[in-house]
Amino acid sequence: MPPNNTSGSSNVHEARNALGKRLRELRTTAGFTGRELAEFLSWPPSKISKLENGRQTPTDEDIREWTRATHSEAETDALLASLHTLEVQHAEWQRILRTGLKPRQQELIEWDQKTRLFRAFEATVIPGLLQTAEYARARFAEGIRRLKLPNDINDAVATRMRRQEILYRPDKRFHFVLTEAALRFRLCPSEVMLGQLDRLVSFSQLPNVRLGIIGFKTQYATSPWHGFWLYDEERVLVETFSAALDLRQPQEIELYSNAFEQLAAVASYGRSARTIINQIADDLAAEVTEDSD
Repeated sequence: MPPNNTSGSSNVHEARNALGKRLRELRTTAGFTGRELAEFLSWPPSKISKLENGRQTPTDEDIREWTRATHSEAETDALLASLHTLEVQHAEWQRILRTGLKPRQQELIEWDQKTRLFRAFEATVIPGLLQTAEYARARFAEGIRRLKLPNDINDAVATRMRRQEILYRPDKRFHFVLTEAALRFRLCPSEVMLGQLDRLVSFSQLPNVRLGIIGFKTQYATSPWHGFWLYDEERVLVETFSAALDLRQPQEIELYSNAFEQLAAVASYGRSARTIINQIADDLAAEVTEDSD
């Protein structure tokens, strides 16, 4: 995959490798082999290798035990700071959603309040701020099933709907760019998707919302590798199957801003965008009618 698509995940990988390299330096300075340190800490030898080679992220307690064993307690605070920076950049869903889906939605509301310009590109799903309750329920149900999360789906849906109140604030601006595929993927029952398409048409007419659709016949200048959100010029959020990437380096924000502008430049807006949405709705409605005959 091209480097311009992997900047965020590459930086996370580099940060984990740098932390592992520092742990290895402390071990070798203390005169331990990997196996000797593992025996001293009552850890499997493979854990030492994984931590030092960036294949596993240490816990706070791992860091403290490591520095105690290697008589390098003076390094503990710096190592913990590096670890916590890494955890912000790469937050695994199993950790951040361990108490359910609602707290994550509440956290996003807090960021929504701070942000004036929202830019979002989605290649496969409808953005959360534009979802109907039924579509949101289907998305949350998938996450609960896939990640085996506590089931607080009703609270999560209600909180997501409350987030959407921000769309009506005149001091906020929103620019959404979606692929036609995101409108055609069958991620929920057809009747739910028909309601969702109707909601998109309504939202597209709000004065502070700009909704662009990239049709299948469009020639792309930048590949639609994955979805991402830009919050002002402060952060980029990228969601993967396993984690949420929270990117705040200036060069990463610039990279994603440029990618967004190139994707937005080839999208259709206004009446043209609504024509695409309505055609998809007509196609889907015809299928629903055929299935009911």
